Amino acid sequence: MSAQPVPASTSRPDVVAAGQRVIREESHALLAMADRIGPAFEQACALLLASRGRIVCTGMGKSGHIARKIAATLASTGTPAFFMHPGEASHGDLGMVTERDVVLALSYSGESDEILTIVPALKRLAVPLIAMTGRPGSSLAGHADAHLDVSVPSEACPHNLAPTTSTTAALALGDALAVAVLEARGFTAEDFARSHPAGALGRRLLLTIRDVMHAGDDVPRVSARASIAEALVVMSRGRLGMTAVLDDDQRLVGVFTDGDLRRALDDPQLDVRSAPVSTVMGRSPKTIGADELASAAVHAMEEFKVTALVVVDSDRRVLGALNVIDLLRARVV
Repeated sequence: MSAQPVPASTSRPDVVAAGQRVIREESHALLAMADRIGPAFEQACALLLASRGRIVCTGMGKSGHIARKIAATLASTGTPAFFMHPGEASHGDLGMVTERDVVLALSYSGESDEILTIVPALKRLAVPLIAMTGRPGSSLAGHADAHLDVSVPSEACPHNLAPTTSTTAALALGDALAVAVLEARGFTAEDFARSHPAGALGRRLLLTIRDVMHAGDDVPRVSARASIAEALVVMSRGRLGMTAVLDDDQRLVGVFTDGDLRRALDDPQLDVRSAPVSTVMGRSPKTIGADELASAAVHAMEEFKVTALVVVDSDRRVLGALNVIDLLRARVV
């Protein structure tokens, strides 16, 4: 089936200009809103920080979508939160709200029937109410303990109808609330990782060497008196590209790698069948502790330009070993 011609009214220059106009209009609205952040924003943050329960975010239509995202952002940055549909709230979901909670209600007009219907019930619970509207004189704003003004000059929609600039403003102000509260709480990257254990950041900040290393019989190791040939057999079985070399007290004294083997084979004076591995091993093996973060192994390998590390305790006794493939499997790299 042949492609249909693009109508002249939607030619590339027109859509590019429209896209640029939307971004500029919305960015100007955000900058204007930034200048309005002041005492009301500070009051809203104080209510969020004082909450002994959760932040209940609610809104209808597009405002509901924004409220749902704000709830997710708050929850992932140390402020327990969830979304409550205002229509369902009147039919039983209000039972999810307790006197320990704070409600964050979004309505650009400030006159959404579904939200205004549940306000009296919230007042009876004495639940603090933060309202985010585009009309400071609206009914919802009047009921709020803290009102955040998200008014915009116009929507980016050419008919000034579809919620575009207004929802962007509400979303940005929700991010501003979450980040301001995050900083006030002293929320750290490690705290963030604990709520994102499956994410890349969570793996970098939570996964330790002990979680990814080879241990026990899976760690290739030989005596310093073993021959190069014996070390080669152990190294091949271990599949780590190296073997730890131990002294008589079972402490690490060196490491024998693929590179050491190549150099040994290039030496015509060396008999790899009888020469001890101690004559060709690396005597300054790169090591790491079992309780260090796996991400530290990545930095060590990059710094020392190696592909494997031996894991040792404070007495240099071998606990394990890992290579870059282990880090790739754990998705730390």
